[in-house]
Amino acid sequence: MSSYAVIGAGPSGLAAARALSRRGIAVDGYEASHGVGGLWDIDNPRSTMYESAHLISSRTTTAFAEFPMDSTVDYPGHRELLQYFRAYAARFGLTELFRFGTRVTRIAPRDGAWDLTSVGPDGERTRRYAGVVLANGTLAEPHVPAFPGRFDGELLHTSAYRSPAQLAGKRVLLIGAGNSGCDIAVDAVHHAASVDMSVRRGYYFVPRYLFGRPSDTLNQGRPLPARLKQAIDSRVLRAFTGDPVRFGFPKPDYRIYESHPIVNTMILNHLGQGDLRIRADVEQFDGATVRFRDGSAEDYDLILLATGYTLDYPFVDREHLHWRGASPRLFLNMIPASFNGLYVVGMIEASGIGWQGRYEQADLLAAYLDAVENDPPRAARFRERVTEDAWPDVTGGYRYLALDRMSYYVNNHAYRAAVRREREALEQPVRPVAGPRTTT
Repeated sequence: MSSYAVIGAGPSGLAAARALSRRGIAVDGYEASHGVGGLWDIDNPRSTMYESAHLISSRTTTAFAEFPMDSTVDYPGHRELLQYFRAYAARFGLTELFRFGTRVTRIAPRDGAWDLTSVGPDGERTRRYAGVVLANGTLAEPHVPAFPGRFDGELLHTSAYRSPAQLAGKRVLLIGAGNSGCDIAVDAVHHAASVDMSVRRGYYFVPRYLFGRPSDTLNQGRPLPARLKQAIDSRVLRAFTGDPVRFGFPKPDYRIYESHPIVNTMILNHLGQGDLRIRADVEQFDGATVRFRDGSAEDYDLILLATGYTLDYPFVDREHLHWRGASPRLFLNMIPASFNGLYVVGMIEASGIGWQGRYEQADLLAAYLDAVENDPPRAARFRERVTEDAWPDVTGGYRYLALDRMSYYVNNHAYRAAVRREREALEQPVRPVAGPRTTT
């Protein structure tokens, strides 16, 4: 039986280890930190977590289907979620599959297999695998844009933010919004001397609760066509949250769901109370002063860059993942058309896809690897399918913004339906081809 390496013990890595081991596929996991949980473990040196972080999707739509969260909280915090991942790993025997405190430094192909080099408690080691599953997440490498000029104060990416104590008594500027940026802005209004937020585009704000229920639990039946859902939901949001332009945000130049919405309306409350201000895009830094494109300027002690993350798989040459622009070009964001033995689990972002969506990804991969071992004709049929040009459309009819961070964005319903169809087709037996009829 061939063995496969899984890199990462966060939600995607656990999903991969569970799906593969469930089908009897040998797994050897690697995790640089001390235990499972990935970025949800705030004590993980590479975590981007902060003390006030909670889920932005509800637990019922986020959890693994076979292991519901034992909680009454709709939007658990990171510490409860870490306990959930530990319990999930223990329940399915995943913890013992991983080498903790072991960082992968290089993977390279050799003679139809992959050499994986790692550094851990036993020093540097190189081991061979039939294939490698990259499941180390998408939020590890901060995107730090360059700005003209020099800032004399403290300049940090939000990945370095942990506690409101870092903001106490300071004049704070957040550059960029996003869900983390808005969370930190809400923290800041209670601790900082002043808080401003510089944004270049508008956003849509979704309340965590609508009609008394977690908003993402509504409309869980058959998905509406994209344009109809956009029309209905934009009207519902305007009724519940008002127009964000009134609070100082630019008017969005795109329709709702064409970029990830902000699941935080507390920031609108604080804007309405005058606790923070929206500022224009940054033009340049000038010592302690930040000059904005609308001609205004202000002095700050601390700038936090809420500018997102760059997709990165630093231990493997990009050619092996067929990179195109800001992300690899993979079948269903998982499989190179070359079938070179590299696979990716977790390179998806979508509203509502949760960890179950990542498990379904991993289960499709596991079904293929099982066929490689036990039913080569089915595996060959799947490879032929993937090398076709007509890959599934996973946008759901939405026209996503042409941004680097949206290059691996999918629509939850369209993506999961496509994964399900591909797995069902893969598991269908291959019918033997009838030979020529003979007569006597």
